[in-house]
Amino acid sequence: MRLLVLGGTEFVGRAVVESALRRGWEVTVFHRGRHAAPPGVRSLHGDRTADDGLAALAGGGPWDAVVDTWSAAPRAVREAARLLRGRTARYAYVSSRSVYAYPPAGRRDEDAPLVEGAAADAGQTEYARDKRGGELAAVEAFGADDSLLVRAGLILGPYENVGRLPWWLTRIARGGPVLAPGPRDLPLQYIDARDLADWTLGAVERGLGGPYNLVSPPGHTTMGAFLAACAEATGADARLCWIDPQVVVDAGIEPWVELPVWVPPGGDLYEALHHADVSRALATGLVCRPVGETVADTWAWLRELGGTAPQRPDRTGKGLDPEVEAAVLAAAGCGGGCSRHHLPTGGFAP
Repeated sequence: MRLLVLGGTEFVGRAVVESALRRGWEVTVFHRGRHAAPPGVRSLHGDRTADDGLAALAGGGPWDAVVDTWSAAPRAVREAARLLRGRTARYAYVSSRSVYAYPPAGRRDEDAPLVEGAAADAGQTEYARDKRGGELAAVEAFGADDSLLVRAGLILGPYENVGRLPWWLTRIARGGPVLAPGPRDLPLQYIDARDLADWTLGAVERGLGGPYNLVSPPGHTTMGAFLAACAEATGADARLCWIDPQVVVDAGIEPWVELPVWVPPGGDLYEALHHADVSRALATGLVCRPVGETVADTWAWLRELGGTAPQRPDRTGKGLDPEVEAAVLAAAGCGGGCSRHHLPTGGFAP
């Protein structure tokens, strides 16, 4: 297979490139040149936001498929897809489950209502409409059968440049009592970027088209298993202190941002993030590796970098202020006596 990746140097794009190379595919990456491309690929340089920014693609190809991870103005997807139509057989667009209408109501599968106000030719507005506009652009150029819409959920794993799993790893590596937002058995959904890449390329090979929710089955792991895996990977003397979710919220801590991955159970945000129907992807071969592997491999990558993960400039910083954490732990009577790992569901270990 001859694959074109629009991007291909960071996080999901890099995972796609490495998966393709493992398959023995011929890979071309189109990127701005700000980061080194993985070894073994052909590099083309250009800036999709600039006039004539796609010029390097004009004489390229043909390719069997393109994978596009763009998340800003939909018109950039539209321009690329129109240019590549006729030179590329299939267009795989890495979208997001954010394209579904919020708050969620009823269905959790690919037929759930979608966000309104998106357009293929739009400039950048906000994430959900931008991703939906990118989907519309891909379908407009390639049709429903030859465009694959990969609606990813929470993405974790090596090369992460958003700051979620890297923050938890670096926080737990510091050791001491750690604010662990409960309940401990809270089910989580996420997708390792490498599993996303493997499924996407397999779907391209099989000629699949249309939308697919791509995230692990509900409850693939739990908050307790996730944080225990972080403690295990780092080897730190961290003491996970499980705090009731209402206590966390009442302290003014912002879920998902200040405590990445976590949102309190029962609300619309939790339902939207951790309760997707992924039966369609599972029926087409989605395999999700254990949480311990994702966490350990991410920690190994972080150590190779010296402990500081790259950060996308268009994403907000993640993590909890140490003074806020200490205040909540002290108020809960959990300043230093929490037991490591073996903690009750919900509440805290004094």
